[in-house]
Amino acid sequence: MANYLVTGGAGFIGSHISEALVKRGHRVRAADNFVTGYRQNIRDGVEFLEGDCADPAFAKQIVAGMDYVVHQAAIPSVPRSVEKPLESHRANVDGMLQMLLASRDAGVKRLVFAGSSSVYGDTEVLPKTETMPTNPMTPYALQKLMSEQYGQMFTRLYGFETVTTRYFNVFGPRQDPGSPYSGVISLFIKALHEGRRPTIYGDGGQTRDFTYVTNVVDGVIRAAETPGVGGHVFNVATNSRISLNQLLATLNKIFGTTLDAIYKEARQGDVRDSQADISKAEKLLGYQPIVGLEEGLRETVKWFKAS
Repeated sequence: MANYLVTGGAGFIGSHISEALVKRGHRVRAADNFVTGYRQNIRDGVEFLEGDCADPAFAKQIVAGMDYVVHQAAIPSVPRSVEKPLESHRANVDGMLQMLLASRDAGVKRLVFAGSSSVYGDTEVLPKTETMPTNPMTPYALQKLMSEQYGQMFTRLYGFETVTTRYFNVFGPRQDPGSPYSGVISLFIKALHEGRRPTIYGDGGQTRDFTYVTNVVDGVIRAAETPGVGGHVFNVATNSRISLNQLLATLNKIFGTTLDAIYKEARQGDVRDSQADISKAEKLLGYQPIVGLEEGLRETVKWFKAS
């Protein structure tokens, strides 16, 4: 049994990680300030502390006695970072730096950081590999890149182990469909459930490597526990892609509906195509996707209808 801290533990991905760790018999502490998280997401068996990771005193408090830190806390929104870059920077960069300092000083074994595929930008080469040049197009993408580079620097400079897991369009139960900043899948599901036509920004031909949350949880825990990978960056996704138009068609099939999209002008900072090369995670972490796209969509729809 190990002691795990999950920041952003009342959020979508953080709550799934916390739940999986408890099921594996670990002691789990979660922290959140509820900017994007919800109290109902806090899992049974999890010690919970409320506060802001960018606050040095709170960061020091929550890492005490922990073996591993899984740093998920963030404002995970490209549009919101464009509208409010300073707020986003505090959550996404200042929070990471404080967690690194506190974790290093507390003798934590390793910090796993929630990175983002947005750091690749709109490069035409597919699939995206971890060795590709980065090209952040938005404050959010730049903040994620800065934070993972902070982590790598702490590994080189101080010998404190950090690992970055770059996410690609994660979806699943507990993803908030009520926010305009939510992921496209949760917004599509909400619209179809309510009998409304969903909105697509652009022509719908843009593609994404949609990744069910169970796959991400497995990759993150492997990144925490696998020896010898300190300082590494890993894509955690499926190595496949689907267009938004195809996604809507699949969801229409699941719902038994035939609702067409409402098309609007493409949003600033959105990339055209995204697909992960996961061969590095396969080789070094033993990672393999567990749940496919349609199965994950059906599970997410089932949760949404029951919630």
